[in-house]
Amino acid sequence: MSVRQSLLAILAQGPCYGYQLRSEFERRTGSSSSLNVGQIYSTLERLERDGLVSRGAPDTDGHIYWQITDAGRGEARAWLASPVERNPGTRDELAIKLALAATLPGVDAFEVIDTQRRASTRRLESLRRATFGGEIVGGPEELAWSLLNESMVFGAEAELRWLDHVEAQLAARAAHAMVLELDTHRPKRGRPASTRPVSA
Repeated sequence: MSVRQSLLAILAQGPCYGYQLRSEFERRTGSSSSLNVGQIYSTLERLERDGLVSRGAPDTDGHIYWQITDAGRGEARAWLASPVERNPGTRDELAIKLALAATLPGVDAFEVIDTQRRASTRRLESLRRATFGGEIVGGPEELAWSLLNESMVFGAEAELRWLDHVEAQLAARAAHAMVLELDTHRPKRGRPASTRPVSA
């Protein structure tokens, strides 16, 4: 998640102070994720350094309103207009755990899958039971909450389908035959030893 661009997108609607930005972020993301106020202020300071926002003088209550610059508006527009790139280098702990379980001797990969399936099913059921806790049903805040909740529901459903797929793959390949023993060859590491004679 890009806190930087999220704050710029909100500030494009009008000047805000730090706690107000936090509240607006939560309203617009269905309160599914919360930002630390310290994180907001440190991000605002970096945005100011980069010429994307400017700070105003404190008001009578001591609030400092931050205002987006033209460059900041451009960055917010560019962010909203561009796709989110899924990083293939991101480590998926579950995928790594199952890959290891499937190749380690003495580990029952099917048991690992069953344990995860039970946890994923509980999470999915919890997400499906969740209800909007805001005041105005049918309004924009409920829509924001619904979009994020449905994203998590679809993710949990996909995880369960993937677990079924992994289980079928292991069953088809006779999982016990897929075990990898430790490689006895030492991996090369560092620079090769020098071949120059050592002087006395």
